[in-house]
Amino acid sequence: MGRPIRVLIVDDSAFTRHVLEKGLEADTGITVVGKARDGVEALDQVAALEPDVITLDVEMPRMDGLTALRRIMKEHPTPVVMLSALTHKGARETIQALMRGAVDFVPKPSTTLDIDRVMEELIAKVKIAAITPVTPDYARPAEPEPPPTTRVAPRAFRRGDPVLVIAASTGGPRALHQVLSTLPGDLPAAVLLVQHMPPSFTRALAERLNKNSPLTVFEAADGDRLARGLALLAPGDFHLSFSNSKQLKLDQGPRRNGVRPSADVTMESAAVKHGKAVIGTVLTGMGSDGTDGARYVKAAGGKIIAEHESSSAVYGMPRSVIEAGLADRIVPLPEVAATILELL
Repeated sequence: MGRPIRVLIVDDSAFTRHVLEKGLEADTGITVVGKARDGVEALDQVAALEPDVITLDVEMPRMDGLTALRRIMKEHPTPVVMLSALTHKGARETIQALMRGAVDFVPKPSTTLDIDRVMEELIAKVKIAAITPVTPDYARPAEPEPPPTTRVAPRAFRRGDPVLVIAASTGGPRALHQVLSTLPGDLPAAVLLVQHMPPSFTRALAERLNKNSPLTVFEAADGDRLARGLALLAPGDFHLSFSNSKQLKLDQGPRRNGVRPSADVTMESAAVKHGKAVIGTVLTGMGSDGTDGARYVKAAGGKIIAEHESSSAVYGMPRSVIEAGLADRIVPLPEVAATILELL
């Protein structure tokens, strides 16, 4: 057995620091090497302790989590898991943190009854973070993003138009941003996005993507219709599928691969309704969601793109698709948008 994962906890609440330390150290594979009350203390301790993973609160005095994250990524690149408040403001800040290089996040418990559930999720994500390399791209501070140069209003979707289904999990917000920001505003296809994320956070992600993409991006609602140049993101805790060839539906059917929304559900439904017009794209993420869906897409005559290991924050979902022999193209993230355009 290797040495335990060394974790630094950063939170302004003494109670939260105690709960996190007790919960993390209940796992024999994790040890808490330090605790900090704010971003200033965190920077000192990161330099002195060189932890394997940092858990980082967003809202703190003196130096908040976003500022601390930017400094950590620049000065001492270390995998970070954010702890986020269950508010729209907290969700927006968490999405911003993920764009700046945080590996993942865990919503803070809203009641004492949630603590066990949150700790189970946090332990799993700390273990993933510990083996997720912080690459130069992730370590680079985010630059201010220019507004999209070309915003074209969504156009009517016609039978036979391409349908893109893009799936992602851990590392997905950053990957989706890169792909969508490089697709043209006059894209002659409808786009469906499936990102594993809780409710309220998907809304914040859609807002962020819409702000920085030539495409129009919204969180999907029940009854939405496909349109060229429109990207619809499955909301947290809902599967996204088709009620007919042009109209979408949301449901809370059983989780697939332990997740809801599931890319398998969306891809399978798209394959049934649109056959060879479907292009499925599986980006970074843990697990195998998207593999069964990719099998449906291939059987219907569609195409599958999988992200290459070299750019995947977590090489789980793409690897599963590739090892199943379902990928028509295997490309690093910077080439995904161009590959989509080639296949249209």
